[in-house]
Amino acid sequence: MFILIVPTELYSYTEEPEFALNRDYFEEDFKTHGIWRRWTELSVEEQRAYVMRLLDALEVTDRDKRLKVARAILYLAQGVFDECDTEVDVLHWSRHNVFLLYDMGIFTALLELLSMEIDNSQACSSAVRKPAISLADSTELRVLLSIMYLMVETIRVQTEDDRPEWKIAHESFKNELGSPLYNGEPFALLLFTMVTKFCSMNAPHFPMKKVLLLLWKTILFTLGGFEELQEMKVRGRERLNLPPLPEDSIKVVRAMRAASPPASAMELIEQQQQQKRGRRSRRPLVKQDSLDTYNERDPFKNDDARDEEDDPEDTDNRQLTASTSPRDCPGEKDIEHFLETSRNKFIGFTLGNSSPHVFVRIRIVFILFQIALLKLLLAAAPTSKAKTDSINILADVLPEEMPITVLQSMKLGIDVNRHKEIIVKAISALLLLLLKHFKLNHIYQFEIVSQHLVFANCIPLILKFFNQNIMSYISAKNSICVLDFPHCAVHEMPELTAESLEAGDSNQFCWRNLFSCINLLRILNKLTKWKHSRTMMLVVFKSAPILKRALKVKQAMMQLYVLKLLKIQTKYLGRQWRKSNMKTMSAIYQKVRHRLNDDWAYGNDIDARPWDFQAEECALRESIEKFNSRRYDKNKNWDFTPVDNCLQSVLGQRVELPEDFHYSYEMWLEREVFSQPIQWEGLLQNP
Repeated sequence: MFILIVPTELYSYTEEPEFALNRDYFEEDFKTHGIWRRWTELSVEEQRAYVMRLLDALEVTDRDKRLKVARAILYLAQGVFDECDTEVDVLHWSRHNVFLLYDMGIFTALLELLSMEIDNSQACSSAVRKPAISLADSTELRVLLSIMYLMVETIRVQTEDDRPEWKIAHESFKNELGSPLYNGEPFALLLFTMVTKFCSMNAPHFPMKKVLLLLWKTILFTLGGFEELQEMKVRGRERLNLPPLPEDSIKVVRAMRAASPPASAMELIEQQQQQKRGRRSRRPLVKQDSLDTYNERDPFKNDDARDEEDDPEDTDNRQLTASTSPRDCPGEKDIEHFLETSRNKFIGFTLGNSSPHVFVRIRIVFILFQIALLKLLLAAAPTSKAKTDSINILADVLPEEMPITVLQSMKLGIDVNRHKEIIVKAISALLLLLLKHFKLNHIYQFEIVSQHLVFANCIPLILKFFNQNIMSYISAKNSICVLDFPHCAVHEMPELTAESLEAGDSNQFCWRNLFSCINLLRILNKLTKWKHSRTMMLVVFKSAPILKRALKVKQAMMQLYVLKLLKIQTKYLGRQWRKSNMKTMSAIYQKVRHRLNDDWAYGNDIDARPWDFQAEECALRESIEKFNSRRYDKNKNWDFTPVDNCLQSVLGQRVELPEDFHYSYEMWLEREVFSQPIQWEGLLQNP
C-alpha cells in the first residue's frame, strides 16, 4: 500500500511559474554532463553519480550558480514531474529521489547553506530598508526550505512498501534531526531562531509559512505525534505499575455523533409564526450525523443571529481587538490589573542554563519564542486588521508585480487567505504538540510553558479567533484545485475565470480550518484545566456566547472541546445562565466525562467566592522555581540535598584521601578496629 504524501500546502499559487524554472535548470545541467536520457531511465548508480556532481556544485562561491543547482535538486525532490503522466507517478519518483538525496548527504549540505542565508546580514538589512517585500526577496530561502520540507515529510511517513534501507534511513534521519548535531543544537532550534528573528523585524524577508510547516513536521518527526504520545503514556504507566488507561480519548471521540446546536432566536420566532398560521412547525433539533452531511440549507447556519439563550448582558457588541489587550475587552479592572502586573513581573523572567538534558533547552527556547508564535497567529487571524506596526506575513506570497486585472486580484486574494489559513494550521498544531510532549515529559515543564502562554495573552487571542462567523471560516473555499501541486505540473492548465474562482473547490468544508479550530480549542482546554484563575478569565472575557456559537459546527470532536470549556465555567456564570441554557447543559451531560463528586452544574455559591489571579499564578511559579533550583542549580546550598543510600554505590565511589593517611592507616586500623571488642549481642537488643 502506497501512501500519497501530497505537499500541496507547501507552495503558494504565486510560486507556480517557478516549477518550470526548476525543470529548466535541471535539464540544462543534465545535458551539460552529456546525459541525453531521461532521469527515470537511469540506473540507480547513474543517478547517484549525478547527485554527487550536484553536491559538489553546491559548494561554488557564485550565488547565482548555487541557486541554479539548488533548483535542480528541488526538481528531483518534486518528482521530475515533466517525465510523469500522472500525479501518482510524480509522488512515487519524489519518494524515490528524496531517499536518494538523503543517502548522498544532501540535507547536511543544505543545512550549511540555510545557516549562511540566516546569517546573511546584507540580505537582512536590504529587506529592512525595502518599502515592500515580495516573493523575489526570499528566493534562496524558499528553495532550500522546500527541499528540506520534502525530505523531512517524505522520510517521516513510513509505508508498507518501504525498502529495508529506507526504514533504516527513517530511524537514522529521526535521530539526526533530534540530536544536537547542528552547531550544538537540534535542527528545530535553528528554525525557532528564524521565527524569532522574523518577528523582531530583523529579517522580514524570511518565508514564514515554509519555516513553520518545516518546524511542525520536524517536531512531529523527532518527538512523535499523538499516536506515539498515547504509546508513551501506556509505557509510562506500565513502568510505574499503574493500571492501564481505560480508554483512548481520541478513539472515543471518533465514535461520537455530532449534536445539533441550540436553536437561535430567529428560528424560534419563525417557528412561532408558523404555528400561528396553522402550519406544521419545523423541529429546532435535527439529527446530524457528522460535518460532511451538513449542507448549505441548514437552518442553524446563520451565525449572525443572536442565540435565544444568551444572557441579556451578553448583548454588548464590544469585541476583542487586534491587540488582544485586556483593556480592549469587555471586563473588570481586576483582570486589567492582574495582566499588567503579571507582564511586569514575569515576562522578563529567565532560567539558568544548568540543565543537563535537551528538553529543558527546548523548553527555554520555546518560552523565549512563543510570543513570536502568538504574534504570527494574531497576524494570520481572519479578524485581524492591518496595522502599520504589525508583522508582514505575506512576504512569501506577494508577487513582484501586483495584479492589474480583476482575475489576477481574485487569484491573489484567494492565495493570501489560503496562506494565512496554513500559517494558523501550522502554529496551532505546533503549540498543541509541544504542550502535550512537555506534559508527558514533566508536569513542571508543561506548567511553566503554559504560564508564559497565559501571560502572553494566549487565552483572549484564541477567543478573538473564535469571535467570528465560525461557520463561514469552516466552509471557506480559499483554494484553486487546478493550481495545486502536483496537479498543475502534470495536467494542462484550463482557463481560469472569475466564475470558476468564486465557485472554489468541490469540498463543502475546509478541513484545514476545522483542524486549526480543534487544535486551538484543545490548547485553550490545556491552559485552563484545573486552573481556577484562568477559568475566571474565560468568564471575564465573556467566552460563553463565543463558544456557544462554535457549537454550530456539527463535528463531534470540535463540539466536545467546546463543551468542555463551557463545563468548567458553568458554575461561575450564575443560576440564571444555567436556567436559560438547558440545551447546552444537556449537551454537556451527554458528551463530556463526569466524576462522582463533580458539582459543575450546581455552583454551590462558589461564584461569590473571591478570586485572586496573581496569588494562584505566583504559587505555581514558586513551586516551579523550587523544583528547578533543587534539581538543576549548581550551587546546592539547601537543606534537602539528595542523599545516596545505596550501599554498593557509596562503597564504589573513589574518595580522595590525604597523603599522610597512607602512612598511619595500619596504626589507625589496629587501634580503632582490631583492639576494640565488638558487642555482637548488643546489635540484637532493642535500643
